[in-house]
Amino acid sequence: MSKNRTDINVDPVTGKQPSRIALMGMTLGMLLIVAGTLSPLLGGHVSLYRWIYGAGALILLIIRIFTPYTGKALRLKRLYRIESWAALFFCVAAFFMFYQPGIMRDWLVFTLAGGAIQIYTSIMIPLVVKKESAKN
Repeated sequence: MSKNRTDINVDPVTGKQPSRIALMGMTLGMLLIVAGTLSPLLGGHVSLYRWIYGAGALILLIIRIFTPYTGKALRLKRLYRIESWAALFFCVAAFFMFYQPGIMRDWLVFTLAGGAIQIYTSIMIPLVVKKESAKN
């Protein structure tokens, strides 16, 4: 029996890896979110940077939706789904940047929540991959 070329390099724990373009898009989205967050906090012009923040949040959400986890580990699937929720929190924060541009409270809270989730998943995903790989 011959295997498909796409199934040869798929790890049962981590699943199919995101493409290089998706990884670059995630990095770009996160950098745009950071730039959009830091500028008003450092005294920059809010009207330009809310567009930058919104673009980063939208890029991140689109990439998270179109690059799902394809592995077999249930805990990793949940962690990647939580990571998608972080992108959704960033989009809600972008909404509040446009809805109430003079008030930093609402969008900053959602940005911090999304950042906390992002930090948690960035720590837990490698630990769970290591644990699941050792088990298999």
